Amino acid sequence: MNSLMETANRTVDEPAASTRAELRVVLIVSLMVLLLVFAIAGKAEAASRGSGDLALVVERANGSLQVVETTDNSSLARVEGLGDLSHASAVFSRDQRFAYVFGRDGGLSKVDMLDGKVQDGRLVAVSNYEPGGVKVFDADDLSLVADIPASYGNGQQSKVIGLVDAPGRRFVFSLWDAGQIWVADFSQVGEPQISRYKDIGRNPYDALITPDGRYYIAGLFGEDGLALLDLWHTENGVRRILPNYGKGEQKLPVYKMPHLEGWAVAGNRAFVPAVGRNEVLVIDMSTWTEAGRVAVKGQPVFVMGRPDGRQVWVNFAVPNNDTVQVIDAETLALTKTLNPGKGVLHMEFEPRGEEVWVSVRDRDELHVYDTASFARVATLPAQKPSGIFMTARAARIGL
Repeated sequence: MNSLMETANRTVDEPAASTRAELRVVLIVSLMVLLLVFAIAGKAEAASRGSGDLALVVERANGSLQVVETTDNSSLARVEGLGDLSHASAVFSRDQRFAYVFGRDGGLSKVDMLDGKVQDGRLVAVSNYEPGGVKVFDADDLSLVADIPASYGNGQQSKVIGLVDAPGRRFVFSLWDAGQIWVADFSQVGEPQISRYKDIGRNPYDALITPDGRYYIAGLFGEDGLALLDLWHTENGVRRILPNYGKGEQKLPVYKMPHLEGWAVAGNRAFVPAVGRNEVLVIDMSTWTEAGRVAVKGQPVFVMGRPDGRQVWVNFAVPNNDTVQVIDAETLALTKTLNPGKGVLHMEFEPRGEEVWVSVRDRDELHVYDTASFARVATLPAQKPSGIFMTARAARIGL
């Protein structure tokens, strides 16, 4: 009996040599499996990411897009074969995962920002300047929802510009040839309801919508001034603002059409490019009257406000398209002049404004600047870059 107990105790407390060896093997295998699981999980975690820090860069010469991220300022992927992107723009799905890219050749592409691929490889024709009009597509499968020809007068077709999305499932756009603003309301089932506002001024060339979605403003190329539509009170029609900002002055030849897309707002003031002048106009938004002017180096193309409204960044048409100037939004003083190189085509602020991305076409580069120190913090190669579009636009009205 004692010998049996001693054997039992030895079995429990002191395993035999063979048993100890087997345990070591089991332990080593378990550790290897566990390490493999951790490695796989680590790789999966590294491969997955959110979409909030992503951006698309249009590479106009090659019909390609570059997907970049703003946390470490690096390139993630290139999407090729998208046709003529010489004047392309992009908007994003609500979840920021998909970008819808419109090309000059009438192509609409749906790009997966996380996979860096075109969804289904589909290109669906959309109208541009010719024959004139707006086509609306389903965001999921790109099927055609509505076709709105920009017809006016005796069957004439107008170029359409300044298309923005407004609250209440509405799209607002301007007709260059007709001098009109249209509002297409998709809030009801069936065909959209179209409201037309005529005689707004000659040749509206671009437009913007205020960050609260209330005011749609079209710039006028054929005359001084801007046309304003209050989307809260569309029954009041279109109002002309700043009608005489260039009265008695000789307008310079316009080398590149200004853009109003950036919509620089600081406090109660708005900043817009003056057509054919080396000036940025300042507007008091409480009265919609002129509140000042800032003399700049050339003809402004984009006048863009940092997200907090503290700075306004301006780029220019030729021959000054190698320059970017920064305006202090409080004092209206020029605080910095940068010279990234020829072909500065576009700028885009990161969501909180601590950095700004600049496309420098003729150097085949993207420059990233710290907006506090104005130091260039990153340079990325790109193939003739133009437009830069952050996914944060998905949550902003009109972009």
